[in-house]
Amino acid sequence: MAQRRSGFGVLLLRAALVTVGLLLVAAVIWRDDIIRTTLDPKVPFQTYDPPAAPDYVQRSAWALRPLDGGHGRPGEPAADVFFVGPTTYDGGRHWNAPIDEARAGREFRRVMAPNYAGPFVRLARIYAPRYRQASLYSMLTLREDAREARRFAYGDVAQAFRRYREADNQGRAFVLVGVEQGGTLAARLLSEEIMPDPTMRARLAAAYLIDTAIPADAPPAPVCARPSQTACVAAWVGAVDGDKVRSERLIDRALVWTTGGQLDSLAGRTPLCFNPLLGAVTDAEAAPRLNLGAANATGLEWAARPPFLTRQVGARCENGVLRVTRPNSPSLRPSGSWTERRKAPGYNLFYADLEADAKARLAALAARPEASVAALSLRP
Repeated sequence: MAQRRSGFGVLLLRAALVTVGLLLVAAVIWRDDIIRTTLDPKVPFQTYDPPAAPDYVQRSAWALRPLDGGHGRPGEPAADVFFVGPTTYDGGRHWNAPIDEARAGREFRRVMAPNYAGPFVRLARIYAPRYRQASLYSMLTLREDAREARRFAYGDVAQAFRRYREADNQGRAFVLVGVEQGGTLAARLLSEEIMPDPTMRARLAAAYLIDTAIPADAPPAPVCARPSQTACVAAWVGAVDGDKVRSERLIDRALVWTTGGQLDSLAGRTPLCFNPLLGAVTDAEAAPRLNLGAANATGLEWAARPPFLTRQVGARCENGVLRVTRPNSPSLRPSGSWTERRKAPGYNLFYADLEADAKARLAALAARPEASVAALSLRP
């Protein structure tokens, strides 16, 4: 009798182990779907009650800006950067994040600002609005609700830029920078608010749209076809050589603006591809020796200059994707959680290259006799 009970117990144990094993296998296979489900707000955008709108008159509505407005301080940079940050809010409760969402704010300060606004801090005053960004979940689906969330986010960015233009620009040269989601929003800003305005167009050194797909056959501004060109757009989506999944995901899920402020897929169109190592939209190959400096600035104090890792990557444009050689340093490779790996990377392979490129374009803008901006005296 005891042996029969013992045998039955062994069978139960084996069944339990098999069940646990099957559950673990299922969790691995359907991990993406499981995580997406937890991030889904599960409410139609049409009935969604969004967070309160930011008031860009208030300092609290800006993630970065000069402490006192930056007007006329001795030694201040003579140019500005309007910076539209990438996705930092995962989702779950909201389609669009409150501007004071704590975790998203920490990720911006710790990861995104040092790596992507950092290259410009020695050249310009930085204006980075907090905006009701579309959640990471909305970046992972092509549902109409997700498109509505992105369109909604643009309204905040446009309001912030208008406030900057009216109250802060004061005739200064400026650079537009947008990263990932922020790059898509900045592309519409460029098309609707900057290029149609002769005054602002004359003050624009360049627009850098990082990890952003825009159609090469219909860019929102003249493309940056050569170094030191001004009032142009430099946009690219990048993938490390051999990472076919990322490059396919970037193109398949990319949404671009159409007439009437709608978002649609690329539908087979080729994205614009700017090579930061060459300072131009070109298919020419750039060797690693041209890489002025990659950096992992995550966790550094704001405005601290990170140590540069030179000659880390080469790059070439191929079918609209910037193919980058694999970096030598482990600090320049993807890491972190499932959600972190689907956001802008926590490092910048072209940190020093972007700094040098923007500095040259600002200097070229200042040198133009017809420029309607004050002469620039850029710090090295």
